[in-house]
Amino acid sequence: MSATKSAGGATSATPPKSAQSPRRQQKTGRVVSNKMDKTIVVAVESLKRHRLYKRTYKSTNKFKAHDEHNEALPGDMVRIEETRPISKDKRWRLVEIIKRAVQAPSVAQVVSQLDPKTSETEGR
Repeated sequence: MSATKSAGGATSATPPKSAQSPRRQQKTGRVVSNKMDKTIVVAVESLKRHRLYKRTYKSTNKFKAHDEHNEALPGDMVRIEETRPISKDKRWRLVEIIKRAVQAPSVAQVVSQLDPKTSETEGR
């Protein structure tokens, strides 16, 4: 910690710069879309209580997040973090993929596993 002298001779301790900046907000959600280049759409669900009727209901917000390496796939559970504005709608970035979604194989792969002879004839 650095100490500075003021005009009165007293010293005041100033915390380091990292301690002054507020912590960035993080959210956990499910990837809904990854069709844009380096961008994912993350749906974050939260439970809210109705003010008058006291009933709990589910509210979903969608956030566009920056995915630098295009590694997130639809259905993945991800953690996103607040960041500077990257584009008109993007103010979040992908921090980590918490859980991978089970990806279904394509129809061509399933057909080739069931009957290898038909996949040979389709290639001609």
